[in-house]
Amino acid sequence: MSRLKRLGTAAAFAVLAAGAGMPAVAQNLFAPAVLVNDDVVTGYEIEQRLQFLTLLNAPGATRDAVIETLIDERLREQAVDAAGLEITPEGLAAGMSEFAARANLEGEEMVSRLEEAGVARESFEDFISIGVTWRDLIAARFGRRLEISEDEIDRALGSTTDSGGIRVLVSEIIIPAPPEQREEVNAVADQIAASASAEEFSEYARRYSATATRDQGGRLPWQQLSNLPPVLRPLLLALAPGEVTAPIAIPDAVALFQLRDIEETGDPVEEYAAIEYATYYLPGGRSQAGLNAASKLRARVDICDDLYGVAKGKPEEILERQSLPPGEIPQDIAIELSKLDPGEVSTALTRSGGETLVFLMLCGRTSVINEEVAREDAAAALRERTINTYAQSLLAQLRADARIVFP
Repeated sequence: MSRLKRLGTAAAFAVLAAGAGMPAVAQNLFAPAVLVNDDVVTGYEIEQRLQFLTLLNAPGATRDAVIETLIDERLREQAVDAAGLEITPEGLAAGMSEFAARANLEGEEMVSRLEEAGVARESFEDFISIGVTWRDLIAARFGRRLEISEDEIDRALGSTTDSGGIRVLVSEIIIPAPPEQREEVNAVADQIAASASAEEFSEYARRYSATATRDQGGRLPWQQLSNLPPVLRPLLLALAPGEVTAPIAIPDAVALFQLRDIEETGDPVEEYAAIEYATYYLPGGRSQAGLNAASKLRARVDICDDLYGVAKGKPEEILERQSLPPGEIPQDIAIELSKLDPGEVSTALTRSGGETLVFLMLCGRTSVINEEVAREDAAAALRERTINTYAQSLLAQLRADARIVFP
């Protein structure tokens, strides 16, 4: 029996055994909140997951959403148990390290920080364990169906066999989400994701977006798909015109994109091996003082090299300049860079809970040298999307067959 199942079952027995001798609050906390077939989800698990998601600044971190997620995890766990799959200690450690790396932390370092904030190590391990074993189950069950054709890779890269490409017409919304406004922003983002028209999405952009396109209703001009961040390409290709992506959590903000149109072109497609950019950090976030400082800085610089003169005599960490493959650039920065030409600037992003404004300048792009690397990345992304499709289908079947009771 997995740790998740042990935790839920042990908590339920604890309530029965303790009876009147246990404080009412504790009884409520460890009482079964949901029965999923023969397994239990407790109030303790719900509170732990809520705390975990809140620390991650994840969108949609509400009690109802967490309950639905934990029900799905019980169903995944039951399918994994039925298949006889178990995670090894090495697999668990690798999964924890991989997840922690997204926050630039080591696995044990993340465990320590979670524990300091009241999230038990076991809660984190359970979250990782079911994710890893479920993925193993899907791969084992559907692995033979994951062969990706060359035509599919061409389409994902925005190219065709005659060197043509794909371009997209997209609208954007990036909503600042400092910690004290996180829940409110997540609720707004969920509403925007259900937008039924370009006009409705644009109205939301004018009201909430922090980008330079807000006055245009978030509307961007035609862009080559290959210029967009790798993580965004498959999301847009999966949309029909008029549809909106699910909210995308980025540092101190939430992003959404609406596909307005898509078309094939005969233009050559250029892939990039590296993108060079500079970030200069200004105090004040998106306050009027912060934006005024960014405007004054913009008037002083034309290229990235000019920022060194501005930063002279200031703390070293105020200016960062990097050259990275597109897939390694932080998601929010990659989104902004896709809209810039060399020497252009974005001030849509913040750090430090909204207290620091990011003055982002594109320095230049280096064309790809090894095209096969890009094709391998595209094939991996397509396999990931296919795996997710099969996983969602299996979970829907499990849920339809399940007995779910709220005591």
